[in-house]
Amino acid sequence: MPPAELPAGPISEAVTNSIRVEVMARHSAQNSRPQQGQWVFQYTVRITNQGSETVQLVSRHWIITDALEQTREVKGPGVVGEQPTLAPGESYQYSSWCPLETPTGVMRGTYQMVRADGSGFDIEIAPFALRAPYTVH
Repeated sequence: MPPAELPAGPISEAVTNSIRVEVMARHSAQNSRPQQGQWVFQYTVRITNQGSETVQLVSRHWIITDALEQTREVKGPGVVGEQPTLAPGESYQYSSWCPLETPTGVMRGTYQMVRADGSGFDIEIAPFALRAPYTVH
């Protein structure tokens, strides 16, 4: 069964070691509280193994920068509580969210992957914009 399509919208895309990472992000108005300085963004990631080896995503490293150039890093095992294994040709898709103290920002990062032989490598998550509507770009 083919993977579900990502929603239409701005997509960041990177391919590292035959692993494709695509991201779509949108502002979540219902969860944001601009009067309290909190904007929430939802993002959906699709990871596709375009290579010939089975790989497993074991951890993540996000770098999140807001409009005031304040940067925070998020590191941890897996994504949304999972450490998916992708055989050649398989995709894995998940959605998560990110709060910011400004109406705009940027996210980027890496996933740490492991091959069946135990060797590890990082794959890039290309930068993508986080923008609330009605903001000056």
